Amino acid sequence: MIDILVGSQMGAAEYVAEQVAETLVQAGYEISLHLKPELDHLNPNNVWLVITSTYGAGDLPDNIQPFADQLAQDRRDLTTLSYAVITLGDSSYDTFCEAGRKLSHLLKEKGATSLLPALEIDAQQPALPEDTALAWLPQLIKQLA
Repeated sequence: MIDILVGSQMGAAEYVAEQVAETLVQAGYEISLHLKPELDHLNPNNVWLVITSTYGAGDLPDNIQPFADQLAQDRRDLTTLSYAVITLGDSSYDTFCEAGRKLSHLLKEKGATSLLPALEIDAQQPALPEDTALAWLPQLIKQLA
């Protein structure tokens, strides 16, 4: 089971998450999409795929900020958890993809294991974010096998 945790301010990360979820379902994975992730509703024995945008000065989107706050304050051990991160950002800002980096750091602090380096999608690049994410997805699937 893969839990996809979505942090989306303007809808781009949510769209990427929907495309990734659809592709993972077609590949035979059971998916649960969380548009307002809550720590107590997530299973640390599942794989968590965080897909978030960054906005403002490296801020988390409003819908995932409460989850990050819960995670930061919670004392549970997440050593059974494996995760991956896809972050959308704009490299013209010095806080490029900072939201995904913050969430990855919080998960690592709790003992979770990153399956592979985060995918950082740059709005300055001509490729559509969902195409970039789908091109990266086989790397994740290989780690899950």
